[in-house]
Amino acid sequence: MARRILTERMWQRLATMLPPEHGRQGRPAKNNRQMLEAMLWRLRTGTPWRALSPEWGPWGTVYRRFERWSRAGIWQRVLEELVRHADEEWLMIDATVVRAHKSFPVQS
Repeated sequence: MARRILTERMWQRLATMLPPEHGRQGRPAKNNRQMLEAMLWRLRTGTPWRALSPEWGPWGTVYRRFERWSRAGIWQRVLEELVRHADEEWLMIDATVVRAHKSFPVQS
């Protein structure tokens, strides 16, 4: 198994929002956690799908699962759920970078 991106706590929260791994005909489905970890690694690094490391599994399998979840609205539901239960304890705005208006050079 490839290196982990998600902690066990994160995975437990996300696992309930993903479709079941079983119930389809044909070959057994790949593990949802492995597929999600591969998707997150790919999105984090910006690597092309075809360059996905073999340690994550076949790139085509990961891509098809990502596309299937996208078409089914899984990602939308996951994001809505995460936003609804967001931990805002550490939310802050750094006022040193917030501009209220365009800065003009000072004329002497």
